[in-house]
Amino acid sequence: MSNQPGVQFLGPRERDAAWDQLQDEQFDLVVIGGGVVGAGAALDAATRGLKVALVEARDYASGTSSRSSKMFHGGLRYLEQLEFGLVREALRERELSLTTLAPHLVKPLKFLFPITHRLWERPYLAAGIFLYDRMGGAKSVPAQKHLTRAGALRMAPGLKRSSLVGGIEYFDTVVDDARHTMMVARTAAHFGAVVRTSTQVVGFLRESDRVSGVRVRDCEDGRSAEVKAHAVINATGVWTDEIQSLSRQRGRFRVRASKGVHIVVPRDRIVSDAAIILRTEKSVLFVIPWGNHWIIGTTDTDWNLDLGHPAATKVDIDYILGHVNQVLVTSLTHEDIDGVYAGLRPLLEGESAETSKLSREHAVARVAPGLVAIAGGKYTTYRVMAKDAVDIAAEDIPARVAPSITQKVRLVGADGYFALMNQTVHLGETYGLHPYRVKHLLNRYGSLIRQVLDQAQGRPELLQPLTDAPAYLQVEAVYAAAAEGALHLDDILARRTRISIEYSHRGVNCAEQVARLVAPILGWDADTIDHEVNTYKARVEAEVKSQAQPDDLSADALRAAAPESRVELLEPPVSGSEKP
Repeated sequence: MSNQPGVQFLGPRERDAAWDQLQDEQFDLVVIGGGVVGAGAALDAATRGLKVALVEARDYASGTSSRSSKMFHGGLRYLEQLEFGLVREALRERELSLTTLAPHLVKPLKFLFPITHRLWERPYLAAGIFLYDRMGGAKSVPAQKHLTRAGALRMAPGLKRSSLVGGIEYFDTVVDDARHTMMVARTAAHFGAVVRTSTQVVGFLRESDRVSGVRVRDCEDGRSAEVKAHAVINATGVWTDEIQSLSRQRGRFRVRASKGVHIVVPRDRIVSDAAIILRTEKSVLFVIPWGNHWIIGTTDTDWNLDLGHPAATKVDIDYILGHVNQVLVTSLTHEDIDGVYAGLRPLLEGESAETSKLSREHAVARVAPGLVAIAGGKYTTYRVMAKDAVDIAAEDIPARVAPSITQKVRLVGADGYFALMNQTVHLGETYGLHPYRVKHLLNRYGSLIRQVLDQAQGRPELLQPLTDAPAYLQVEAVYAAAAEGALHLDDILARRTRISIEYSHRGVNCAEQVARLVAPILGWDADTIDHEVNTYKARVEAEVKSQAQPDDLSADALRAAAPESRVELLEPPVSGSEKP
C-alpha cells in the first residue's frame, strides 16, 4: 500500500482501528483540536515517546488553520508594535520549516512593498526590513532590494503610477495551511499517535479533583466512548471557552473571535511578478500569488456568531475591493471573484495573573490538574506553542517526559524532496505526466508522490485531471480518502484540495465526479453519493448568498441554515455532566 514503510495511511481501516484504541488504551496525553497547534502538540508528544491521542470534531484544519492568509511568516507589521521577540521567534520557525521541516510545503515568495511618501518612508521601511531579514537566523531568502518607481512598476505593472514613488523588494514565505496541518497530523500518526477526526469531545472524565480523560462522540454514527489519559490539552482555538465550560473549571484566559475575510481572483486580473503588501488605515492588506490566482485580504472584525461557519458579507468584500482598487490600474469587481473564505482568529483577552504566558502572542495555562489550555499565537509559531503546551502537561504525566525534539523532525514528504525535484522529468516519463504536473504534485505531497500516483495502478484514467478542476488529478481525490483522512466532499474540495476557492463554481461542477471516485473507498452507496453532493451544493449556495448580505447577522443566518455533513455533530456539545 505504501512504498515508504512506516508512513501510515489515514483511511477508513485506520479510522476504525483508532476507535478501538481510544476505548481500550491508557494514554499519557489526549489533545483536543485538529488545527495546527493541536496537530503540533500531538506530534511533539509522540516524538517525546508519549502515548498520545488527537481527536477533532470536524476535519483537520477545518477552523482557523485552513483560512489564513497562506503565509508562513514572521509578521513584518509586528516590528512597528515593537514585538521583537515574537518576530524573532516566528522568523526562526519560518527558516526551520523552509529549509528542513517542510520544504515541500513552505515556499519562498517575493514581495513588493510600495513606497508612497518621499524622503522619510524609504529609510524607515528599509531599517525595518533589514531588521526583519536579520532576525531569522541563517539566511535562506535573498536580502531586500531597493527600487525606483520605474523599477517597481516593471515588477508590478498592474499598479497605478500614482500609487507609489518607489518600492522595496523583499522575501517571505507562503504555505497551503490546510495541507500543512494535515501533514503535521499525519506525521504524528507516523510516530505512533492515534489521530481521529469526526470525534467530538462531549465531556471530561475525572478522578477526584483531577481530569483523567475525555468522553467522545463519533460525529458520523453517534457512538460514544471514554478515553483515559493522564493529561488533556485543549487546543481548540476559537472553541477554547466552549471546551473549557465542559470541564466545569474556571479558565485562566478567554478567547475572542476576530473574523478575517479573503477573496480569490484569477491571476490575469492583476499584472505583477511579486506579491504586494499594502498599508491600510487599520493594518495591512496582502495580495498573494496562489497558483493561477491571487488571494487578497484580510479584514479584522469582531465575530460573536456561529464559530463553525463564519460568514463573509458584502461589506467585507467591498472593504477588500475598495482598498486594493485604490492602487490597481484595472479595478476588480465582484464578477472577478472566483472564491471567498472567512476564518476566525482566536485572540486572547482577560488574562489573569496566574496565566503562564510563554510568548508575547500565545498563552498556556494549567486550568486544573490534568487539564492544560493553549490559545492565541500565530500559525508560524505552532511548533513552539505545541512544545509549551506539552511541557506544562508533562507535570501530570507520571513517566519521565523527554525534552521536545520537533525542531529535528521533518514532516512526512520532506525526506528526499529536493532530490525528487531534480528528477521531475524522469518521474514524468515513468507516470506519463508533464514535468510541470510533477512539480505541482511534489509541492503538495513531497516524497509521498509515488504513494499518491501508485493509487492509479491498473486504473490509468485516475491520472487524468478532474473534468471541471483540471489543476488536480483524479487520483488526488482518491488519495485524500484513502490516505489523508478525508471523510466528506467538503474535506476534499475545501482542504485536501482548494477547489472550493479556486474555481468560480466553488467545486459544485466536480462534486459528483469526486463523490463517485471516493465512494468505493468510503463505502458510499448511490443514496450516500446523492446526499454528499446535495449537502455540498447546499453549503456553497448558502455561502454565496451570505456574501451578498449587508451584515454579519443576516449572513450568518443564511450560512448556518446549510446542512452539516457530519450528521451527528453536536452544536454546542453537551455539558460535562450529560451522557451523549
